[in-house]
Amino acid sequence: MVDDTASMSIYKASRTIKRKQNTLYNSLGSIHEDSIFVSEIAQLWPELPLVANLRCGLWYAKTFHSNCYFKSTDGHTSNLSFNTSRLNLHLATLAGQKGGCMVVDSTRKGKRFPDSMSKTIPIWTCVLNRAILNYRSRMCAIDKPMEGVKSSTQNSYTNVQESSKWDSCLHLPLWVPETEKVRIQHNIDRWVNQLETSGADIASISSLLRKPLRPLWISQKTVIWLNEVPDYNSWDFTPIILISASAASDIYRQKTSSEFSWNYIAGAGDDEESWARGLTPSLFWNDVYDLISSGPDLCNQKVAGIVEKDRVYRAQRGLNAPQVSLKQTKLGSTCSTQIQDRPLDIVTENGTGEHLLGNEHTISWLGLTNLSVCATGYDFKESDVDGILNCDQNQILCTLKDPEAHLHLPIMNSKFDRFSLQRNLPSALSFAKRHLKEGKRLAVCCNSGEDISVCICLAILISLFNVEGVYDDGKSFEDRRITKLDLRQRLIFVCKYAVSARPSRGNLKQVFNFLAAAAAASL
Repeated sequence: MVDDTASMSIYKASRTIKRKQNTLYNSLGSIHEDSIFVSEIAQLWPELPLVANLRCGLWYAKTFHSNCYFKSTDGHTSNLSFNTSRLNLHLATLAGQKGGCMVVDSTRKGKRFPDSMSKTIPIWTCVLNRAILNYRSRMCAIDKPMEGVKSSTQNSYTNVQESSKWDSCLHLPLWVPETEKVRIQHNIDRWVNQLETSGADIASISSLLRKPLRPLWISQKTVIWLNEVPDYNSWDFTPIILISASAASDIYRQKTSSEFSWNYIAGAGDDEESWARGLTPSLFWNDVYDLISSGPDLCNQKVAGIVEKDRVYRAQRGLNAPQVSLKQTKLGSTCSTQIQDRPLDIVTENGTGEHLLGNEHTISWLGLTNLSVCATGYDFKESDVDGILNCDQNQILCTLKDPEAHLHLPIMNSKFDRFSLQRNLPSALSFAKRHLKEGKRLAVCCNSGEDISVCICLAILISLFNVEGVYDDGKSFEDRRITKLDLRQRLIFVCKYAVSARPSRGNLKQVFNFLAAAAAASL
């Protein structure tokens, strides 16, 4: 008989060890410990807003001013890119208004900083700085003042650094290899051109930013003298302070409190579907002290009670409240008898483990289009909405008097059905056209308010509105072919108002395929 231990690959063995250590209490205890460090750094510059990089960063503080979405994959060596689908222009706007900001994230991979902080955000700041410099240079060239006369352009730059002093260089941390730095610099101008042709509102950001953006990196190994904390107003740049919450560690470190012993996990907030059991950051921080003091033996029971209590609360109010079931993962036979707290996969009745990232109480109106996007948890009683297009798997409690003012299209995420959104787009567009044509205000909602509802709004804007954002009943759509640039420009328009929009690539592909086919048919 072959020994299972001997036949187990190194990969499977490492995964088994990881699962054994990645218990719920270990994760929550690690997050709580790292959050103390984040709080200490935030108190050094209390005037600067604290921003969570979704989704991992959202676990490391009780409250955030806003959130952003920089992916580590955009900074991977083999995939260096500037993604116009994730421009995060609201972060630049916020930094300009407040004089800077702090971004929180963490990583599991034994590094001090995730690639989102080491490369993705530095690329983003450099591209924005150069685009702003180009914009200001063009404005100065257009409006050259007459001798002895001050122009409006001159006045607008009186308190802003001169173009010659505007730092548009690439600033990377020291640990990024020189070869990668050269590769990034080689692509900067191409990425700047992509940004400038995307339709992004560079003028507004330029008017807010008095100093160029520049990243600074702070980790648990960073030394800061508390009696010499620098004043960010004295810097010649607008700081984007990148806080890596977790300690860099390749191994699990044993931690001991007065009552319990547990293992520290770096980047514990990552991949929450594999350990959180339905718990969300907001639920965690509402009961943080009760959970941490419960200890490893009672933690799972406490979390189950909190999650179920929240589900019942939401269900009683007609809000989205999917049933959470726990599916036990398969572990190696070598440790099956020792593990008391096995990690569980989260499965909800609509096929996704995503939670609402604090957006269920907000609705984002897209300019003057009478079109809005929100999560299904939004209370429509408090808003001036004439029609609701629900794209979630679950029904919502509709408070509208007209029964025909509500349409439910149970659209599946592209991970579970690659054509669900595409099949339902004709019905969605027909419903939207009927309401918008009469000047009614329409809300499009989905589970998170960040993906499917955003894609529906993109299809509506391209099909029924002209490039200026004015409703024209689809006349401009009939006269042209749809390109990916069109889709990208409309997405940037949506993100200007719905800053948490994060449509998936699979759903965006369905929207483009549908619109391209419809446009070709009309021609």
